[in-house]
Amino acid sequence: MTHPPSDHTALLEDSPAGEWVPDPLPGCSRRTLPLGEDEEGPFCATLVRFEDHPEPEEPEGGSQPKAPVLQLHGWSDYFYNLPLARLWAEQGHPFYALDLRRYGRSLREGQTPGYVEDLTHYDADLEAALGVIAEEHPEAPRPIIQGHSTGGLIAVLWAERHPDRAGVLVLNSPWLEVPGDAAARTALEGLLTPLSHLSPKRAMKLPVMDNYWQSLSDQAHGEWSLHPRWRPRNSFPMTSGWLKAVLAGHRAIHDGLHLQMPVLVLLSAATKYQRHWTEELLEHDSVLDVDLLARRAMKLGRRVTVVRLRRALHDVFASEATVRQEAFEEVSRWLRAYAPD
Repeated sequence: MTHPPSDHTALLEDSPAGEWVPDPLPGCSRRTLPLGEDEEGPFCATLVRFEDHPEPEEPEGGSQPKAPVLQLHGWSDYFYNLPLARLWAEQGHPFYALDLRRYGRSLREGQTPGYVEDLTHYDADLEAALGVIAEEHPEAPRPIIQGHSTGGLIAVLWAERHPDRAGVLVLNSPWLEVPGDAAARTALEGLLTPLSHLSPKRAMKLPVMDNYWQSLSDQAHGEWSLHPRWRPRNSFPMTSGWLKAVLAGHRAIHDGLHLQMPVLVLLSAATKYQRHWTEELLEHDSVLDVDLLARRAMKLGRRVTVVRLRRALHDVFASEATVRQEAFEEVSRWLRAYAPD
C-alpha cells in the first residue's frame, strides 16, 4: 500500500538545515532534527509532515484550529501509515510523525539500530519535533501524542515528566509491561544488569520469529510495503542496554504514574502466540499480552479509557481496513467526549 524509496537498501541523508524536503512516502515531506553526536557519530530525529490533505470547509464565523497530531512508532519500526495520516487530516488535524533517533529515516550507517541507554534521552527528540510543530501552528491547542508499542511507552513516561506539553494521549498497543508480568521483568532485570554494564550494545540471544512481519508485509500476508532496513523481517537485535532502559520504564509504570491528561488505550481483543504462521495471526496481537496491557493501563493516571477491538493486530492501525476504520471512529468519539476543543 505504501511506497518506500525505490532503493530498498538505501538510508536517507540529512535534509538541509531547517528545511522540509520531499519524503519517499507520497504526499509527505520530511525535516531532519539534529540532536548531537556520540561515539557512533552525529545522530538525529526526522519529522514527517503529511501534506496531501483536503482543505477544510470554513464555517460561518471562522473556526478554531485543531490540535496537531504527533505519531511515535514502535520498536524496529518507522512511519509508513498514510491511511492513518489521511484519517486525521480529514478531521482537520495537522498530522506529523517522528522517526526517533536511530530508527527509519533517522538511521545512519554505523549506528546501532534503535539503541538508547535511557528513555529520557527521547525528550530531546520530542521537544525538537514539538518546537517545529508549534512554529507552524502557533494558535493550535496542545498536541495529541499518538504512540504505538514502544512509542506508547516513551509517550507516557515523557508526559509524566512534562505534564503540560500534550493535550491528550492516544496509545496504540503501548508496551507497558513484558509478557509474564512483574515476576518475569524482575528476573530479566537481574540477568541484564551485569550485561548492560559490561557490554550495553551486545545483542541478546532471543528466539527469532517473523510472524508479526508476515501479518504486516505485502511480501507475505499483509498489505504494507515495508522498507527492509527500517522495518526488517526479523526485527532489530535487542541490546542489553536498550532492554534495561525499557524495563526501567515498565517498573515506573508498575509503581504508578500520575498523568492528568485524558488517555485512550487501543488494544486487540486477544493475543495469539505461536511459533509457526497461521491465518489466525491476522486477527490477533502476536507480540504483547493484551490482557496484561489492559490491567497495566489502569496505572497510568486518573482518566484512562481502554478500548478492545476484535480482529486487530498488534498495530491496531495497521490492521485490516474495517478494523482500523472502527479504531479511528473510537478515537473520534473519545475526543469529542474528552477533548472537545
